[in-house]
Amino acid sequence: MSPRFTGGTTATDPGLRILVRILLLLVLALLLMQYYYSTRNQPGTIDPNAQPRRITERGDLATDEKATIQLFQQSSGSVVYITTSSIGRMNFNLMEIPRGTGSGFIWDNQGHVVTNFHVIEGASRFKVTLADQTTRRAVIVGVAPDRDLAVLKLDGSLSDLKKINLGTSNDLMVGQKVLAIGNPFGFDQTLTTGVISALGREIKSRTGQRIEGVIQTDAAINPGNSGGPLLDSAGRLIGVNTAIFSPSGAFSGIGFAIPVDEVNRVIPEIIKHGRIFRPGFGISILPDSVARDLELEGVIVHQVDPNSVASSAGIKPLRRADSGAPLFDLIVDIDGTPITATNDLHSVLYKHSVGDEVTIQLVRNPKSEQPEKQTLQIRLQAIE
Repeated sequence: MSPRFTGGTTATDPGLRILVRILLLLVLALLLMQYYYSTRNQPGTIDPNAQPRRITERGDLATDEKATIQLFQQSSGSVVYITTSSIGRMNFNLMEIPRGTGSGFIWDNQGHVVTNFHVIEGASRFKVTLADQTTRRAVIVGVAPDRDLAVLKLDGSLSDLKKINLGTSNDLMVGQKVLAIGNPFGFDQTLTTGVISALGREIKSRTGQRIEGVIQTDAAINPGNSGGPLLDSAGRLIGVNTAIFSPSGAFSGIGFAIPVDEVNRVIPEIIKHGRIFRPGFGISILPDSVARDLELEGVIVHQVDPNSVASSAGIKPLRRADSGAPLFDLIVDIDGTPITATNDLHSVLYKHSVGDEVTIQLVRNPKSEQPEKQTLQIRLQAIE
């Protein structure tokens, strides 16, 4: 009879396999420790006398660097960071819902802050962070959507506010150095530099109205820079950064700023009236498609306010002859500028102020056998 073994283990015993693995790991760990201690102290691998390197003296800053630093220190105190929100209902509770962020700058000693209309559009609550990192509430004074401009009013003390220095945009030249200060992507007090790339550009506002005379720059303008100042090399405001041209939404070397002369015309009106009163002469016009269908260049007068300067000057509304044929006035020129469509009319009027006198050329009944050309002098009135 063959003997029977009891109480022993075989090669397939799970406990034995685990023990073998532990032993192999211990051997491997010992080998690694031996290698480490055998190499770490080899001659030439360490230096107990190692010290930090001596700093190379750089000398004085370049002249243009000093100028840029001085300009930033002089102007950055006027730039603010704007956070907007609105009140909405969520799960039957009223909550403050973030809307967006942007930049702005202090306009005067009364606590008025200028920014873009699209920065505060749709919001009802506004927080403004000043250069010293203090945050204040602000209320809206008024907006000019056609110009993409808005004004806020700060709460609290006004004694520590620093208004921005004002320049002009009527003598700018392509190639001038410019600087933009703002809060791109929420990084506040960011400075970028560049040059004026072009002048007289045209962009469209949120309402679709044309903004002319726009400054084009290659100074980096990114989301969050909107509403911030564009400065010249003297630290004066020459524009309000408002838009970029970019398929991706990030800066691609083309930024736009509303010229300061337009800003300086619009902002005082907003502060005084809470809005801007458009200059006009009290007419409504037909869609441009009507003039195109009639193969005419100009704007067709539809209605005339009987109490308007247009009525006093003799401009007539759309009417019909006894034969049923339409009779109308076609405005073709204002102050020497051809008027071929509605945008031309708006662009010319936006360059004027209420009370300005303009010369209007029109053609009465241009589709009749005897069209009549007229030249009228009209003093522009405020249009609601």
